[in-house]
Amino acid sequence: MMNSMAGPDTGPAVRIAGLVVERGGRPVLPGLDLDVPRGSVTGLLGPSGCGKTTLLRCVVGVQRTTAGTVTVLGRPAGSAELRDRVGYVTQAPSVYGDLTVGENLDHFAAILGAPAGDPARVTALVGLDAHRHTTVARLSGGQRARVSLGAALLGHPELLVLDEPTVGLDPVLRQELWQLFRRLAADGATLLVSSHVMDEATRCDRLLLMRDGRLLAHDTPAALLAATGATDIEAAFLDLVRTAPAPHPGGAAR
Repeated sequence: MMNSMAGPDTGPAVRIAGLVVERGGRPVLPGLDLDVPRGSVTGLLGPSGCGKTTLLRCVVGVQRTTAGTVTVLGRPAGSAELRDRVGYVTQAPSVYGDLTVGENLDHFAAILGAPAGDPARVTALVGLDAHRHTTVARLSGGQRARVSLGAALLGHPELLVLDEPTVGLDPVLRQELWQLFRRLAADGATLLVSSHVMDEATRCDRLLLMRDGRLLAHDTPAALLAATGATDIEAAFLDLVRTAPAPHPGGAAR
């Protein structure tokens, strides 16, 4: 987890140019170019195995790349200066099962140098006040996911990178999390959220539609519907798949 609100830079939160990632000599990301605007919720959507997680790992600077550049908040991805400015939530909850919710958040707050009282703030923000003294191993899967999100929110990060944060959650909890994401963006944070659930597309300001490691589209939901003549994002995605060039042999993964 990495994670204080926006600095003077007014450029995009994320700028990617010519990004190539290979695995076993085969292309996973064959050369991506994209920008993620500040203060927005950008959805990264596509089927499982299309390269979403690899792309997000590039943004947080933990993925070995073959070529290209990834600039985050005006700095190279993974720079030490970004440690307290970027929050990252992986698909699997990255918290300690043998510690309580409060102990986990206190631990990560100490590592990040977050302000006093920040663990209590994020505990309330993710709706876990009643479980502060509960051991994480005793929580439900959705509650554990919220602990991980709370840890990523420590220190008011400018950019939140969320890898399928709503997967496996019930509809009520999914709605609550998306309401939280919208509030964070309204307060100035930038969110990059991956999902393979197409109905979450309408909750985003902009969409990155991805398949086989390539971007099929990068636009607003309304613009994508207008361009394809589709009535929903899933139909628009399928239309883009039909008209896209054939993928490079080898395909993408994760």
